[in-house]
Amino acid sequence: MQKLATFVFPKTNSQMALKAPQLCFFPKLLQAQDYPTLPFFCPPLMTEDGDDEGEARKCRHKWPKLVLIGHRGNGMNMLQSSDIRMRAIKENSILSFNTAAQFPIDFVELDVQVTKDDCPVIFHDNFIVTHDKGVFIDKRVTDLKLPEFLSYGPHKHLGEMGMPLFRKMKDGRIFEWKVEKDAPLCTLQEAFENLEHSLGFNMELKFDDHIVYTERQLKHVLQVILQVVNDYAKGRPIFFSTFQPDAALLIRKMQSSYPVYFLTEGGYHQMHVDARKNSLEAAVKVCLAGGLQGIVSEVSAILGNEEAVTRIQGNNLRLLTYGQLNNMVKAVCLQLQMGVDGVIVDLVQEITCAVCD
Repeated sequence: MQKLATFVFPKTNSQMALKAPQLCFFPKLLQAQDYPTLPFFCPPLMTEDGDDEGEARKCRHKWPKLVLIGHRGNGMNMLQSSDIRMRAIKENSILSFNTAAQFPIDFVELDVQVTKDDCPVIFHDNFIVTHDKGVFIDKRVTDLKLPEFLSYGPHKHLGEMGMPLFRKMKDGRIFEWKVEKDAPLCTLQEAFENLEHSLGFNMELKFDDHIVYTERQLKHVLQVILQVVNDYAKGRPIFFSTFQPDAALLIRKMQSSYPVYFLTEGGYHQMHVDARKNSLEAAVKVCLAGGLQGIVSEVSAILGNEEAVTRIQGNNLRLLTYGQLNNMVKAVCLQLQMGVDGVIVDLVQEITCAVCD
C-alpha cells in the first residue's frame, strides 16, 4: 500500500493567494495515513438472468469516461426561474429520482440531513419554510421530528395536502414551492426502498456553514446515516460528499466501504472562515491528508484550468464538478475533453442525450 503523495500547486497569477490554513478541529484526522483504494463506482450490475437492464442501462455503460449524476434527482428547483424545466418536478423526491433514472445516468445526488429524532431525511435547505395566518415561519430541519418534517407539502395519500411549503433564497426573497409535478418529502430509507437498485447514490451530507460542530455532534449524525446505509444499501453503488471538511474526514475514518469526496467552490464564489474551503489547493490537501477519494468542485473553478485537472488526478484523486454551467452541453463536452471524471447536472434529459449521442 503506497503512502499518500504530497501535493503542491504552483503559484500562478490566476490563482488567489491564501493564508495559512486554519487549524482543523480534529488534528489527528489530518495526519497522512495508508488507506485502501476504493473504486469510484461499482461495475454495471446485471439482472438475475444475466441480462442487462434495458437500453438506458446499455447506453449508460458505453461511456465510462464521464460519469453523469442527476442533481437532486432530475434537477434542482429554481422557483424564481422563468425556465419551466427548473420547476418541473419536486427536487429530492422519489418522483424526481425515478424520473432521472429513466435516462442513462450513473448516480442521483441527494441531500441528507438528520432530524431531531434521528431519522435521515432528504432535503437541501437548512430551513424549511411555511406560511400561517399571514406570517412566514421557518424552522431548522434538524430541529424537527420526522412526523413534522413529513407534514410539509403533499402527503403520500393522493389528494392530501399538508402545510404549505416555501423556499427562502439567500437574498431573503421567499417563493412558494410551486412545481409542475409535486411530490412528498421523503426519508433516506424510502429512497433506498423505492429506487431501482442499479442506480447509484451520491449522498451529500448537509451541514450548516454557520454552525461550529463538535466532533461528537458530527460523529452522531454520521453514525445515524451509516446505520441506514448499512441496513438498506445492499450493494448499491454509493459515494459520500460534503462541504464540511471535518465530516468528510470523520466518515472516511468511520467506514471503508464507500468513497468520500470533498465538495468545494474552489475559491470561485466566496471566501470562508475555514481556509480549507477556499481553493482547489486546500481541497487537495484535505483529501491527501485524510485519504479521501476525490473532489467535487464548482465547475467555474475547473473550466480553462487543465493544469488543476492534471495535478488533481496526478495525485490519484477523482474530479467531479457541479454548477449551472453543467447544464450547457458545450461545457460538459469540454470537461470530457479535459479529462474530468464526472458531472452533476440539472437538465438530465438534455445532457444525457447529448453525451450518449
